[in-house]
This record gives sequence, C-alpha cells and structure tokens, in this order.
Amino acid sequence: MDTKDFDARSYTDLLKGYIETQDERALYGAEQISKSFIKNNILPEEIVNLHIQALLEISPELHEEIHKSMNFLLEAMISYGLAHQEYQLLREKQLELKSEIHVAARMQKMLLKSEIPKTDELDIGVISVPANQMNGDYHHFVKGKDGSISIAIADIIGKGIPAALSMSMIKYAMDSFPESEMSTDAILASLNRVVERNVDPSMFITMFYAQYKPKSGKLYYSSAGHEPGFFYCSKEKRFKEIEAKGLVLGVNVDTTYSQYEQHIDKGDMIILLTDGVTECRKGQEFIERDEVLDVIKSYIHLPSQEIVNHVYRHFERLQNFQLRDDFTLVIIKKVV
Repeated sequence: MDTKDFDARSYTDLLKGYIETQDERALYGAEQISKSFIKNNILPEEIVNLHIQALLEISPELHEEIHKSMNFLLEAMISYGLAHQEYQLLREKQLELKSEIHVAARMQKMLLKSEIPKTDELDIGVISVPANQMNGDYHHFVKGKDGSISIAIADIIGKGIPAALSMSMIKYAMDSFPESEMSTDAILASLNRVVERNVDPSMFITMFYAQYKPKSGKLYYSSAGHEPGFFYCSKEKRFKEIEAKGLVLGVNVDTTYSQYEQHIDKGDMIILLTDGVTECRKGQEFIERDEVLDVIKSYIHLPSQEIVNHVYRHFERLQNFQLRDDFTLVIIKKVV
C-alpha cells in the first residue's frame, strides 16, 4: 500500500467517525492527515477527489445535488491548484532574486567604500543612503602625497545591478589615475571615454570632480552634467550656486570639459549633492532648492558630519521615511 492509499483509508475512517459522532478527536486527526498531505505534496484537487470518494463509500445513496456540488468543487480546485503552483514558482524566483540583490548590494557597498581622508584644514561630512538596496549614487575621496584632497560625487541614470556594476567600473578606473597629477577636466575626459566604450548606451553618469590644493587654498573642479552644488561664503554669510558646465559621461567620446576654481577661506563650505537631495518631495510637490540651504544653515555651527546627518533626517521625515531617490550629501568645511 503506497502513501496515497494509506491517506485515503485514514481519511475515509476519520470522516466516517466524525459524521457518526461529531467527536473533536476526529478533527485533530484531520489536522494530522493534512500535514501528511503537505509532506507528500498532495494537490488540492486530489484532496477534494479523496473527499468525494470517501463520501460515496460512506453514503452510496448520496444526494445527487451534493454529488454535483462536489464535482464542481473538484473542477474549481484543479484551476486553483494550477494557479497556486504558478504562484509558488513566482514566489520562489522572487525570493531568489531578492537574495541575489542583497548579496550584490553588500558587494557594492564593499567595492565602492571610500574612507573620508583626515586633514587639519578640512572638516568633511558624508552621508549616502540608497532609496532601494542598490545605490545609484557614488562618492570617492583620495588624499594626495602633497596633501591635496580629491572628491568625486556621481549619479548614474539607471538603477539596480547594472548601475552598481557601472559604478564599480568607474571606481576602479579612477583608482588607476595619478589624480594629484591630473587636472579635474582631464580626469572627467578620461572617465568619459571609459563610460562611452563600456557602459550600456541607455545609461549615463553625471559627475562632479574637485581637488582641494592646500598650497593655493583653492578648490579646482569640473562637472559632467551633475547637480549644481553650493559654496558658502563665511564672511558674507550667504550661499551661492557652484556654476560648472559639462556634458554627462558616456554621450560622446570626444567631449571635453572645463576646469573652474574657487578660493576657500576659513569657515567657508562646499556643499556637493545628488538630485535625491534637491528633488525631495512634500506630498506630490518638489521642495525648493533654498529649503535645502535653510536646513543646512540651521546646523551650520556643527561639525560637517553632524550637519549632513541632521539634513538627512530632516528630509527623511519630510518624505515619511520613504526615499524616492538615492540621497547623497557631502559637506566640506575649511576649519584652518
């Protein structure tokens, strides 16, 4: 006797006992046999058919209408069983994909990790939070032997695992450059060629690249279509937008970029960000860029890392703790 025959005999005995006595011990037996059905992968329509056969054995004179209704239930369970199997397969694939994305996100975080350089002149704060598991934003720091600090902030137009792979490629391309010896416009031109040749044509990368040179006290920078940052002048106690033009990376292999410069005095700040900061929403409406500056100004007396943390928490609450885009904010304050 195979398992199905055993389950059928047990089911019939349990059903007969319950019909005759209404004893709840029979219901406990039904729970146990249900576990056997699951263990042996018995389909819903097979269980209904088992019930029909058991009823016919117990009551051969079963009323015709009840018999027809059970046949109707059997047909319904056949369709249900097929749909349930498809659902289970889709759920398993979804869980598998979710697991793969989780692993990819951990790898991305490890591969793109960039330590904030220690320097007496600059106080640097950074926060970068993905809206989903994969982060389409990227920031990168390099401290040169001459004390210079290089800063990159980028945003890829395109999300998910392809974006993560593209950012990893950009990171390792940047690591290969002698950055302290290259101008910011030359670095963007080199990265542009890498992106144009190796990244899917449907994806583009915006980037702002800057170098602070302690000997001159100046910030040299170039932009590849990136969200404009801000310069805070401590003497004038006001913000102004950093103006820098340039085409996004990956459009044209022959694109050239311009280098700009800004002298930085003690107390001055450079604010770099991605559009996930400036395009936060109140309900269905985007905030004004000035609102970002107002929030930064309210915490301007704090160290840079505390400022970016407070700004993030402010806009996280504003969006009911549901980011709609990756949020990256870098604040560089000159303290000497």
